[in-house]
This record gives sequence, C-alpha cells and structure tokens, in this order.
Amino acid sequence: MKIGELSQATGVSVRALRHYEAEGLIESGRCSNGYRVFDERAPERVRQIRGLLDNGLPTRLIREVLPYLDEPSELLPEVPCDYLIEEVARQRVHLDQRISHLTRNRDALDAYLSAARTAARA
Repeated sequence: MKIGELSQATGVSVRALRHYEAEGLIESGRCSNGYRVFDERAPERVRQIRGLLDNGLPTRLIREVLPYLDEPSELLPEVPCDYLIEEVARQRVHLDQRISHLTRNRDALDAYLSAARTAARA
C-alpha cells in the first residue's frame, strides 16, 4: 500500500508516517517510480505506534521495545540493558497511573449517565 493509503487506513498524517519511517519505527519499500510501499502489517504497526505515543512513550523508547511487542519471548535479549529496563518500568508506572485516571473518569461518567437517565425518566 502507498503512503496515502496507509494514512487513510490509520488516520495518521502522511507527514507523521514519514517521521515514523525516519525514526526507524516503520519500514517501506520503493516502487519503480520511487513511491513508498508498505506491507499489509503496516496499519497495525502504525496503530501500535500511535497508541504508545498517545500514552507518553518517546519515539526513542518505542524504537527499542517495538520489536519485542510481537514475539517477546523469542526476541528478548539475553542481557537487557539496565537503562532500558528502568525506562520501560518507569513508563509502565506512568501508564498504570493514566489507566487509573481513565478508569476513575469512566466511572464518574457512568454515575452521571445513570443519575441523568433516572432523572429523565421521572
């Protein structure tokens, strides 16, 4: 698929996709006319990258951990870098905090909807 098609399939701008490629997060081939061509796995990879970015992970960390997200048991290095372990652990704590906040917000919205629906029926 061409970069415009990938952009349309994922909702990610062509500019952002070029940036992801420059950062080594996604790869493309080239057609004879020089156009970028992405394989059928690219949309899922881009969605995964977007999810990680949306949750605050920097591209430098995403680049390091992305290969392990598909098959962690087979790809995990024998001796992981201490810095990477600490950074991933720190990011995980951050994600847990965001999940907690999102859960609280969802629960508050549920309570509001329940009260509003009850009041609307009265």
